[in-house]
Amino acid sequence: MSRHIDDLLSLMRQLRDPERGCPWDREQTFESLVKHTLEEAYEVADAIERSALAELPDELGDLLFQVVFHARIGEEAGQFTFNEVVARLHDKLVRRHPHLFAQAEIRDASAQAVAWETIKAGERAARKNQGEAASELDDVPVALPALTRAAKLQKRASRVGFDWSAAAPVLDKIQEELDELREVVPDPTACAAQEEELGDLIFAVVNLARHLGVDPEAATRAANRKFERRFRYVEKELRRSGKTPAESELQEMDALWDRAKALGL
Repeated sequence: MSRHIDDLLSLMRQLRDPERGCPWDREQTFESLVKHTLEEAYEVADAIERSALAELPDELGDLLFQVVFHARIGEEAGQFTFNEVVARLHDKLVRRHPHLFAQAEIRDASAQAVAWETIKAGERAARKNQGEAASELDDVPVALPALTRAAKLQKRASRVGFDWSAAAPVLDKIQEELDELREVVPDPTACAAQEEELGDLIFAVVNLARHLGVDPEAATRAANRKFERRFRYVEKELRRSGKTPAESELQEMDALWDRAKALGL
């Protein structure tokens, strides 16, 4: 049976009905839904990265439900409606594609990306209250994953020239931050300094990823998957010997890890 977006909006109204709705759905707020919205977005990304396209419609539906849920809460509070969400999105897309809907000429996708960011910067400036100084770093959401937010902050700063022109100086910066971390690691009382220096090192690595055109979140997720594959291989091989990792020596597990690596896992 085919369904329309109106069917979903109607279902959402039923779920939030003060008398006959679902108790859990009725008590949700913008704030309580944040973690669920983030989870659904990650599940979409996970399905795509696993090439699990058969799962993608379900995951996209779950993410769409979060949009509908937030819109319903907004409507109940008299703040905005789902139709306003759609209208704002439509107008924003038209505004950010002047080469299609106005007289602007954009040569390629790279030029379009530059134009998109320029238009977004103008939108941010227009939203600022009079008398409040605008910053290039305005509106980078604090709820973003830390690696993604670091890359976005760096990208914003880069647009006004606060950046290295190549990757080589970033590698030097990474070495500098690593040396500073080495200085505080031996001191067991320097927990705050260790955290700060480690954060600086991670931030510098994100900067290198940006210069290389690598998404640091995607790279880290890929590294997680690789670690999981190889460690599962280690566990499997140890089970064949009647052992668990806890019952094995590090040298033995390292040898199995190297074998997993040689197998391309």
